[in-house]
Amino acid sequence: QVRLVESGGGLVQPGGSLTLSCTASPSIFIDYTGWYRQGPGKQRELVAGITRAGSSNYADFVKGRFTISRDIPKNAVYLQMNSLKSEDTAVYYCIMTGKTQDYWGQGTQVTVSS
Repeated sequence: QVRLVESGGGLVQPGGSLTLSCTASPSIFIDYTGWYRQGPGKQRELVAGITRAGSSNYADFVKGRFTISRDIPKNAVYLQMNSLKSEDTAVYYCIMTGKTQDYWGQGTQVTVSS
């Protein structure tokens, strides 16, 4: 059974940075991978995604602040988050799309507060 393990969440002050990581085990073919988030009382929304070929897309509210990257041999995806704002507070979930199905991580909490 494939399992995605996320790490890197935590408490950070406004303007600070965090890097989220997500690794799949066992190894799978990853066609597309990305990050979603769900804030308090909100629906889950796409933050950023990246294809196997390396083409990335970002939600408007993170453009210029967040950077997604992936390491195919390591079955990993990362989200570098800079200039964090209070409205970025949410549970962040990674997703990996394989040949036949999607896999989701368990979520990691990011709290931006002074």
